[in-house]
Amino acid sequence: MSSEKPIVYLILGAANSGRREILANIIEDSYGTEDRPLVYVSESEKADPSDTKLGLVQHWKWWEGNIIAPVPKGTQVVYFLSDGKLNPIDQIEAFKLWILAQSLELARIFTIVNSSLAEKNPALLMWYDACIHFSDVVLMNKREGVANKWMSDFQARYKDQAYPCLFEFVKSSRVKNTALILEPLALRISQTFEAEDVWVVSGQTEDDEEDEEIEDGDEEEVEMVLAEDPYFTRLLGGRRVKEIPDIAKYLETT
Repeated sequence: MSSEKPIVYLILGAANSGRREILANIIEDSYGTEDRPLVYVSESEKADPSDTKLGLVQHWKWWEGNIIAPVPKGTQVVYFLSDGKLNPIDQIEAFKLWILAQSLELARIFTIVNSSLAEKNPALLMWYDACIHFSDVVLMNKREGVANKWMSDFQARYKDQAYPCLFEFVKSSRVKNTALILEPLALRISQTFEAEDVWVVSGQTEDDEEDEEIEDGDEEEVEMVLAEDPYFTRLLGGRRVKEIPDIAKYLETT
């Protein structure tokens, strides 16, 4: 990873999942008082007691599908907490544009799992599927009272599909090895943040057979388009092909 650009960590997860408590402990374990990173928290999220331990905290704004968060000159490390009540795919899509605009380099993406919430609401598996699709590290939090079988089945869901991301348990808002999870090595299955763009022939899939011979006089137009992550793909009406539950509806009942 280049040292010329500031690096950024994206933290996904539902509101009230303990993201800021975990991040506060990661920062405490990994940084000195003089080199605290910049932490961005959504302006729409309520204040949290852990905010005082985060160091330099600024608020980012969600405006017409864009992230508004100018990074001050001289910043070396940024932690960006997504809005835990908004659609994470919309935010990840905007986040990609934001890091390009701010000349940042992505280190890793974390998903903090509220295990209790996910166990009680099986429909949220699709929501976590979306987050973990983009994640390098998955931190299992809020495990009190959660059945061991559910924990095993949840992890097996992704390991059986050969997901490369790292799964770690959180205890008392702490992870065992902060250096391991902060290592800026990509372990995510999504390729949307890779430096080298992937191009494909428009309208063609991997299962397409070889093109038939073109008759004399016929012309075939071939268009090369940028490969799109399946979670970003939209139908003609604007709806996403892979829709996920509205996390806010589940948080209202907790």
